[in-house]
Amino acid sequence: MVGRMVARGYDPEFARRCFDQIKGFGSYGFPESHAASFAKLVYISSFLKRWYPAAFACALLNSQPMGFYAPAQIVREAEENGGVEPRAIDVNFSRWYNGLEGVSESSSYHERLSQEDGKEPFALRLGFCQIDGFKEDWGKVIAEAREEGEFRDVEELMRRASLPARAMRLLADADAFRSLGLDRREALWAVRRLPDDKALPLFAAAQARELGQEPAMALPAMPLAEHIVTDYQTVRLSLKGHPMQLLRPQFRREGILSCRETDAKRDGAFARTAGIVLVRQRPGNGNAIFVTLEDETGITNVVIWARLFERFRREVMGARLMLVEGRLQKSPEGVIHLMAQRIIDRSADLLALSDTHRAEMRPVVDELKNPPPPRHRHPRNVRIMPKSRDFH
Repeated sequence: MVGRMVARGYDPEFARRCFDQIKGFGSYGFPESHAASFAKLVYISSFLKRWYPAAFACALLNSQPMGFYAPAQIVREAEENGGVEPRAIDVNFSRWYNGLEGVSESSSYHERLSQEDGKEPFALRLGFCQIDGFKEDWGKVIAEAREEGEFRDVEELMRRASLPARAMRLLADADAFRSLGLDRREALWAVRRLPDDKALPLFAAAQARELGQEPAMALPAMPLAEHIVTDYQTVRLSLKGHPMQLLRPQFRREGILSCRETDAKRDGAFARTAGIVLVRQRPGNGNAIFVTLEDETGITNVVIWARLFERFRREVMGARLMLVEGRLQKSPEGVIHLMAQRIIDRSADLLALSDTHRAEMRPVVDELKNPPPPRHRHPRNVRIMPKSRDFH
């Protein structure tokens, strides 16, 4: 190619650059057969997302881990753009997998969907599979035991489903006892009174209560920030809010824009935007790194050129909460990218969300250049945010 271009009068250096660009694309570009099958999948997926948004979101969640999209992003997209009502994990309603439930006609979600002809209103019920560390067998026995009737309290649940103490603690941590009249803190208090394992044979045979009645304790209300942090720790998403909405007053004082405000700015405008890191991508021989940030208003797609990446490698690879300064680039088709000029790791701000969950902020380590030292971590030093999806 280079020789024939030079023979036709092109500059050799220009011909070499053209060849290098084609070679770079060839390492990750789509062949025609792949493109045709991908186009068909996109068409079918788009149809399902348009007319069956609850089923589409449910299927994506049940197929995790997959693709670039985290569970929190899938649920948010289904709610905001698909009109789907997400419902929390609950011992009296959830099954192992995420599922669909009917929506009452008085629901605001039903009203939104009824305005679109042909779209059937369904709610998305999160399943026990979303709980980190929860076993499939536990989820199935809960659903089977529930066929005899709803559970009335935590002791009855433990006895009828023969659940170990660990399963009960995970359910309480995931705030799955709301239908029993218990919020997360009350549930954690209640399950710690239960036996360390299955019910004693004598009481199980008599179907009697093992625990005596205790006077109600006026526990302090759990702050919203702690609820959201714990939701992310246990089920990787929260229906109560987004971490960035809690930090928004602080960032607004610093002049840092939300993702929605960033998108609204004109082409070429300077912007400072911060968000939770969802995805980091670097195509094989590509000259750019692509980062997706999320806040309570949406997402911002960031482009980091390779020369800038070398300067900010630690921040790019390690940040869970990233602040990016740069200029917007908008295409005529409406594709928006923030072209990074400076990157700041603001992960430490996440520690302010909870006083009782000051987990160690373990950065994503660039293991090629900085291998991590061996470490021993206590099980309670859990993450504050789930890891991003990183593709290299």
